Amino acid sequence: MGKAVAFLVAVVAGVIAVGWVVSSLLGGVLYYLIVGALVVGGGLWLYGKVRGELAPGTRTQRRIEAAAKTYRMRNR
Repeated sequence: MGKAVAFLVAVVAGVIAVGWVVSSLLGGVLYYLIVGALVVGGGLWLYGKVRGELAPGTRTQRRIEAAAKTYRMRNR
C-alpha cells in the first residue's frame, strides 16, 4: 500500500512539474489547449473501455440482461 501511495504522489508531482514547465514556456492559451486535448483523449479512451465491457456477449452484459429479466418477471 505504501508503494502505491508513493507512486501516486510521484505521478501527481510529475504532472504538476511538467504542467508548470509547459505553462511557463508556451503560455497560458496553448497550455490549456494541451490540457483540454488530454482530457478529451482520456474521456474517449475511458468511453471505449466502458463500451467494450458492455459489448454483447460479455459477462457484464449478460448479468445486466439477467437482472433486467428478473426485474420484469417480478413486476408483472
